[in-house]
Amino acid sequence: MSKLVVIGSSNTDMIVQLPRIPRPGETILGGAFQTAPGGKGANQAVAAARAGADVALLACVGGDNFGREALAGFAADGIDCEYVVVDPTAPSGVAQIFVAADGENSIGVASGANACLTPAHIEQAASTIEAANTILLQLDIPLETVKRAAEIGAAAGCRVILNPAPAQELPAELYPLLSLISPNETEAEFLTGAAVKDEGSASVAAARLHDRGVGTVLITLGAAGVFVSSETSSKIVPAYVVEVVDTTAAGDVFNGNLAAALCRELSLEDALVYAQAAAALSVQCLGAQPSAPTRESIDSFLAD
Repeated sequence: MSKLVVIGSSNTDMIVQLPRIPRPGETILGGAFQTAPGGKGANQAVAAARAGADVALLACVGGDNFGREALAGFAADGIDCEYVVVDPTAPSGVAQIFVAADGENSIGVASGANACLTPAHIEQAASTIEAANTILLQLDIPLETVKRAAEIGAAAGCRVILNPAPAQELPAELYPLLSLISPNETEAEFLTGAAVKDEGSASVAAARLHDRGVGTVLITLGAAGVFVSSETSSKIVPAYVVEVVDTTAAGDVFNGNLAAALCRELSLEDALVYAQAAAALSVQCLGAQPSAPTRESIDSFLAD
C-alpha cells in the first residue's frame, strides 16, 4: 500500500460529560471525567492506521508525560514516528472537551508544542513526503508549516488533502496546491462567505473553492451526509443513521479513513462510503482516538 503522511497536532484530551454545554459564565455539575489521546493530526493518523494504511506522522509533542504517552500510543498503532519532534521547552498540547448528553461537544485547546512544528521540520522530512501517495493536513499547526508541506507534496505529485479546521483565512497560493479540501458547513462558510444550509448552497460554496484552484471539494454536513463536488459533477453521499454518544473527532475519523481508502485506490465515491461508515462507528463511542474503529469493524458494519 502507498504511504500516507499526516501532518498536524497531537493533544491530550480532558473530557467532561455534562447534561448540556455550559453558557458563558455558567457552571454545570457533570458526570464522568476521562483523559484520552487526541489532536486532529494524531486522530487522523490513528484512524488511518487502524484502517490499515501505512502511516507516517509529522507532529510536535513536549518532553512531558503527555508527550511520552502520545508516542507510546502511536507506536502501538504501528505509526511511523521518525519525524515526530519532541520539544523539551514546550508543554504538550491539551484540549478541554465538554460532551453533552445529546453527543454534541465544545472544545478549548492549548496548543503548546503544536505551535513549535515549523517549516524547517517539514524540510527535514521532505524525502518522506515526496515518497508518499497522499499527505493529509489540518490547520491546528502554524499555517506556514501547512503551506510548506503542501508545496513539497504538490511538487512531488502527491495527493494533497486539507481538512481546513480550525477555520482560518488561507493564502490564495495554497488552494491550487490542494487535490481535495474537506470543510464542514461552518468552515465552508468561513472560507467562501456562502452559508451552507442545503445542496444548493453547498454548490455555491464548492464553486468558489473550485475557482480558487481546488479540484475536489467535500463539505461534510453532519447527519445529512457529505456533499462532494468536482469541476464537472456534484452529489450528496448520505450518512448512516446511528445512535450518537459523542461527536468528538468524527470529522477526524472521516478524514483519516477517506485518505486511507484513497491510498488503497478506491474510487472517491467508494472511499466516501467507507469514511462515512467509520465516522458512524466513531460517534457511538466516547473520546477521540479511542473511538477510531478498526478496518475489520468498518468492513463488518458495511457488510451488515
